[in-house]
Amino acid sequence: MPTHDYVLIMAGGIGSRFWPLSKNKKPKQFLDVLGTGKTLLQQTFERFEEVVPPENIFVVTNDAYKDFVTEQLPKIKSTNILLEPARKNTAPCVAYAAHKISALHPTANLIVAPSDHIILNEKMFGEVMDKAKTIASHKDVLLTLGILPTRPDTGYGYIQFIEGNDENGAHKVKTFVEKPTLEIAKTFYQSGDFLWNSGIFIGSVKSWLRAFQLYQPELFDIFQRGKTYYNTKKEKEFINKVYTLCQNISIDIGVMEKAKNVLVMPAKFGWSDLGTWASLYNLHQKDYMGNAVSGKNVVVFDTNNCMVMVPDKKLVVLQGLEDYIIVDSDDVLLISPKDREQEIKQIVADIKRQKGDKFL
Repeated sequence: MPTHDYVLIMAGGIGSRFWPLSKNKKPKQFLDVLGTGKTLLQQTFERFEEVVPPENIFVVTNDAYKDFVTEQLPKIKSTNILLEPARKNTAPCVAYAAHKISALHPTANLIVAPSDHIILNEKMFGEVMDKAKTIASHKDVLLTLGILPTRPDTGYGYIQFIEGNDENGAHKVKTFVEKPTLEIAKTFYQSGDFLWNSGIFIGSVKSWLRAFQLYQPELFDIFQRGKTYYNTKKEKEFINKVYTLCQNISIDIGVMEKAKNVLVMPAKFGWSDLGTWASLYNLHQKDYMGNAVSGKNVVVFDTNNCMVMVPDKKLVVLQGLEDYIIVDSDDVLLISPKDREQEIKQIVADIKRQKGDKFL
């Protein structure tokens, strides 16, 4: 039987670390954060059009964002938009997609990727994906792309690999590590056997389903019940019923960190997950004082290395600041030291408790 390659773009998150630009009503994946004229979702879709046929690209998102996906991706078929009735993290949506695609083509490969990444060298990305698809087609493995670190960074997860090549330069994974402290990140960077976790995973649907059956049997069973409904008119009704039964767990914790057949392929193609303001600052054009400014009427005095994003119509004057994030978005003004940006996610949680969802 022929092998078919499919892509699942995950676009249901709210990007709380990117608040207040990213909000519940319109998360960052639906925004043009770099001023390119294309949203992050549009860039991701176009990137994967070079990897698989467009009709083989699926997007999973929350029910509330269906119109954004439809408007921003006119090429996508309505049947390729998988709508989640509730936010349950990434493991349930991958299990859903693996079952659905298995019903279409049992020999398929499934590539899983977030919708909010930036990749600067798309040619090299395509070459890496070709190697990854070849491995997935011939071996019972789950393969992840590991990014060669360019600096010690506390905003990314890390993957430690075991030296010794598999075919096409992939290595066996020793361990996954969540976002480390700066001192530990420096140790990882200097060791040479740690990579940034890109969150891009590749495997055959058979390997995905086998992994779910072993490590998340409840999730496997939930979606296995719908095998006669997938790709029919009854699919949506089934998903709406069973999604509330799913555990809220990430694909990283639920499967990748538990599986014994995980390989990592080191890669370098100008990657950033745009998960934080620091990652946007690193990509943004800067003035001679190191300020990354978005806003036509920003005037700075004695201000260095700041991330500034404000409306064009507003005059913003900054004096005596260094290493700050300043973001003015509609009804929210955020001013925060750059070295404390990892606290923004907790700040959002605190605001939710104090003010409800009004400002989120």
